[in-house]
Amino acid sequence: MGKNRCYYLLVFVMIMLSGALNASAQLPNKREFRGAWIQCVNGQFQGLGTEAMQRTLTLQLDELQKDGVNAIIFQVRAECDALYESSLEPWSRFLTGVQGQAPQPFWDPLQWMVTECHRRGMELHAWINPYRAKTKNTTRLAGNHVAIRHPGRVFAYDGQFILNPGLDENRRYICKVVDDIVSRYDIDGLHIDDYFYPYPVSGQVIPDEALFRQNSNGLKNVNDWRRDNVNRFVKELSETIRQRKPWVKFGVSPFGIYRNKKSDPVNGSETNGLQNYDDLYADVLLWVNNGWIDYCVPQIYWQIGHPTADYKTLITWWNRFAGKRPLYIGEDVERTVKFPDPAQPASNQMPAKYRLHSQMPNVKGTVLWYAKAVVDNVGNYGTMLRNEYWKYPALPPLMPFMDDKDPKKVKKVKPVWTSDGYILFWTAPKAKKWGDVVNRYVVYRFNKGEKVNLNDPSRIVAVTTEPLYKLPYVDGKAKSTYVVTALDRVGNESKGVKKRIKL
Repeated sequence: MGKNRCYYLLVFVMIMLSGALNASAQLPNKREFRGAWIQCVNGQFQGLGTEAMQRTLTLQLDELQKDGVNAIIFQVRAECDALYESSLEPWSRFLTGVQGQAPQPFWDPLQWMVTECHRRGMELHAWINPYRAKTKNTTRLAGNHVAIRHPGRVFAYDGQFILNPGLDENRRYICKVVDDIVSRYDIDGLHIDDYFYPYPVSGQVIPDEALFRQNSNGLKNVNDWRRDNVNRFVKELSETIRQRKPWVKFGVSPFGIYRNKKSDPVNGSETNGLQNYDDLYADVLLWVNNGWIDYCVPQIYWQIGHPTADYKTLITWWNRFAGKRPLYIGEDVERTVKFPDPAQPASNQMPAKYRLHSQMPNVKGTVLWYAKAVVDNVGNYGTMLRNEYWKYPALPPLMPFMDDKDPKKVKKVKPVWTSDGYILFWTAPKAKKWGDVVNRYVVYRFNKGEKVNLNDPSRIVAVTTEPLYKLPYVDGKAKSTYVVTALDRVGNESKGVKKRIKL
């Protein structure tokens, strides 16, 4: 009889555990980076003027918020210029139409974006192109542009000017520009993309042989020397950000192929395209494995079934090799909805790609290329995000290598009638160091009879920088439990404080 009781008890416990695991498995992701790139180089803002550009950005941010986006990556430096007020570099022509000309009426797009993103509970990552000093179609540079002031520090390549990565003064210069941005703006991240040494063009030669011979740093091969130049830059840039504001996340969005297997049988992917390591001199895995970057967003813009750069092959490769830092996938919206799913030709590739995301344990998020395509709802992509894939809010992935300590709980949670309605107020906890500082709050709502479960993001009603939430009061008959938590600068979440309220 005793053995039977033990057996039935064991079966009961297993059933309960199975039920709990199944319930947990069915919950949507609470931690996920859901980003979108807003770029300037496509000319979408050029010549709009202050009011029209603000209206355009407001529309984009409002729609992206509805779609579940929780982070914006905003291009602020495309060619050693600025979409922000800078004493180091000229105003961008992609803002005003003329490089060096300030916007009228005057405004600071980066500061405006920081404010507007934070107001919506979004992170703002400032995106710079570190080495590119002139794009192909730029015909006039301002007098204070680095290529005018220091022409010997750039080289021409395929109609562009490139800050020579082999010069120490260029590395210091870019770090100075970044330090200026990080010190003056309340950004959440600093983001660089895939432009290091220029993309190779047939018949074009990088003119740095003489510099290599003069200062090879003990390296015998020019390709190794170029990689070393970029490696030292990434390491120094990481250190610059850390020293100024250790909570600002440093992210890189490399080209989608690290190396092809024919170049590297051990670490290469079954692809046949251009390579970060060999063609752009970007050793991305070194940066990930050494912890020089805080997140990595490979641009896997191709479709499932692409003959030389298959999407499934690449997301599997990055998941396997780049898991030592949070891995987000750069998605091309237009290509995703343009191509049919090879396994289900009646469907586009969005469902198949998001299934692949869910199957990859090291994939912690997505960044969409690009924001306007989502806002325009190309191929119903935005609708599917808000109704299916990103229906519920998500907090940013944890980064314990930056800070693994949760902040303290909020205080004095209390509903108060005001002239603006029934408002739930609270106060921030005290902080002694940067890791304790709270900059956002999460508000959950549970109806009468529901178990409080802070792992369920479907119960999040607000992510806000303000220590208040307007309650949806009706007649005072519905009982609800509200829970307020605090988030620190890195995204760690405090314990919740409950308040039962009649609405």
